[in-house]
Order: sequence, then C-alpha cells, then structure tokens
Amino acid sequence: MFEQAFKNVDDVLWKEAGCTTELDYTEQTSWLLFLKYLDGLEQDKAAEAALEGRKYTYILAPPYRWESWAAPKGADGKLDHNKALTGDDLRDFVDRTLFPYLHAFKQKAAGPNTIEYKIGEIFGEIKNKIHSGYNLREIIDHIDELEFRSQAEKHELSALYEEKIKRMGNAGRNGGEYYTPRPLIRAMVKVVKPRIGERIYDGACGSAGFLCEAFDYLKAGKLTTADLKTLQERTFYGIEKKSLAYVIAIMNMILHGVETPNIVHANTLSFNLADVQDKDRYDVILANPPFG
Repeated sequence: MFEQAFKNVDDVLWKEAGCTTELDYTEQTSWLLFLKYLDGLEQDKAAEAALEGRKYTYILAPPYRWESWAAPKGADGKLDHNKALTGDDLRDFVDRTLFPYLHAFKQKAAGPNTIEYKIGEIFGEIKNKIHSGYNLREIIDHIDELEFRSQAEKHELSALYEEKIKRMGNAGRNGGEYYTPRPLIRAMVKVVKPRIGERIYDGACGSAGFLCEAFDYLKAGKLTTADLKTLQERTFYGIEKKSLAYVIAIMNMILHGVETPNIVHANTLSFNLADVQDKDRYDVILANPPFG
C-alpha cells in the first residue's frame, strides 16, 4: 500500500509545471510527509501525557494541525469533505497562512536542536510548488493513507523514502550531492564499528545516509532504555549546506526512528577552527564530502 501511495503522489506531481525533476518530487513529498509525521507525533505525546495524568502542550495551534486543515475526519473516521479545503482555498491557505506560520517557529524556538527550530528552518527554506489546489488535495489524500506510528510502518516507509533519494541521486549531474550508495555506507559503518555513547558526525551529511545507517547498526544490538535515549538525543550530528538536502536529511532520520535529528543547516567550511571547543568534538566521523 505504501509503495502505491508514493507512486500515486508522483503521478499527480507529474502534472505540475513547477515539478519537473526527481528533486522536486522528493522535496514536495517531504514537506507533506513531515507535517503528517508531526501530527502523529503530537497525538502520541498527548495520549502518553493523558495516561500519566499530565496535560500536553501542542506545538502547533489547532488550525495548523494536519487533522484540521489537511485531513479533517468525520465521526466515521473518513475525510469530512465539508471541512477539507481544496482548490484555490487550499493552495492559498498553504502559501499565505500555513507556511508563514510554520516559518515563524525559527525565531520563537528555544534552540537549534529543538523540533520547533527544525519546523521553522524547513518551512523557511522550501516552497510549495504544487500550484493547483486540486492536485494538492489529491496528493494530501494519498499522503494521509500513510501511517508511520509503529516501527514496522516506519521501516517500510524509510525503505521507500530511501528509494526516492536513490532515484534523486541518479537524476542529473548534481544528484550525487544527496546520495552515497548504501552498500558503500554499510561497509564503512561495519569497518568503523561505532559504539553506544560515541558521538557520530557527518559534516556534509546530504540525505543523512551515514547517520541513518549508523543508527540502524547500533539499534540492532541489545539496548537498554538509557541506550535508546542516548541514540535519540546524544549520538548523531550532521551539518548540511543545501536547503533541499537539509530537509531530506531530517525526514530520512525521522523515518528511521530519530524523533528530533541533530542536523544543522550551515556550511561546515565557514566555521573558524580557533572557535572549536571540547563540546564540538566527536568520536566518530563518517562522511563522503562532495568533490569534483
């Protein structure tokens, strides 16, 4: 089902004049996937808080949540066509209201490693290229079919997303900036043998292939709850200069199971080595810097 949904999305994007390459397809799919993911994450956290007798503070205000503007459901669990935006109304809401609202999180976030900052960064860098609100409605309906709440669902979706990245990497002369062949990455990870507690860094992370493979490698071991927390929060770090690659890296890590990826949108070569402190040091560097 997931594979067919991805194909259906690409078929609709093909109709859009603003989407002409695999890079465009992946970019537009990514921002929609991210918002769908964020909605599920917030619902899970709210349910967890309720079980513990706590009140969860949502990141997004009600009008901007996926369940409100993209896929409002009726009592029967099906799309409420009376509430779901479409056509020019949908396109205008996304372009004029949703994206500016999400971009503003960058200024309000407590720090660059928060999910709020990532939201603001992503929606300040990419634009909605789906100009037909009817095409956008159709794409949203396909994206809404995807579920990635369970590990099995995330695993299947991450494999399909990696396939999209691979196709993007093979598209045009600049595709290699985003993609390093996964067999090569897996071989490097096995040789390096990273361990729990080590900080792993990629200064030109592209689509975060090295970090995702290192995560899968470490996750395969027998882990305690503390180990899993370490993997989530204090293990994987990346920097990426290109806007599209940055967005894809975050989405790729999310689908692999890292809730709030420590990916920074910056140029590694712009940092002054004299300013490097102990907190900026890493135990393992896995990278394939762009060359040519």
